[in-house]
Amino acid sequence: MYYKSIYPSPLGQIAIVSDDKTIKGVWFADQKYFGSQYVMQTMAAAESPVIMQVKNWLDAYFAGENPSLDPNILDPEVTPYRKQILNALIHVPYGQTTSYKELADQVALNTPGKRGSARAAGGAVGHNPISILIPCHRVVATNGALTGYAGGIDRKIALLALEGFDKSKLGNYQV
Repeated sequence: MYYKSIYPSPLGQIAIVSDDKTIKGVWFADQKYFGSQYVMQTMAAAESPVIMQVKNWLDAYFAGENPSLDPNILDPEVTPYRKQILNALIHVPYGQTTSYKELADQVALNTPGKRGSARAAGGAVGHNPISILIPCHRVVATNGALTGYAGGIDRKIALLALEGFDKSKLGNYQV
């Protein structure tokens, strides 16, 4: 059984989806791919313990803290390749960025015979069903330029700024 709840963030409402033990999705209400493969209308609204844990984490995060979170509660239902990319993304430190190419190359190192594809990594990052907690906002182009963010480029900039990232290090952005 899946549960849903709404978190009123400073950047807009965030929907949270969980099962009894893990988080399946965290989306801004108006972002691309909202709800992913889930039928949100049929879910019970609930404040499960894992949803409350995420809400407490979001409270601390939006207060400018760098809260810790047990990555074992994050269980995106995605393809094996996308799961590898998202697992690599979890390890991008607060206030820092990585590139799509770096993520792809990192996953390729762990997959014999595979080359890294920045485009494929971009697809995985763009379809990340657990925004913010799996920090897809920390991914930039190889040249440092900001590129699209399913939650909106303004939110990407706001999240990076919240983490204290020096915006002068970012190149021009494209939507």
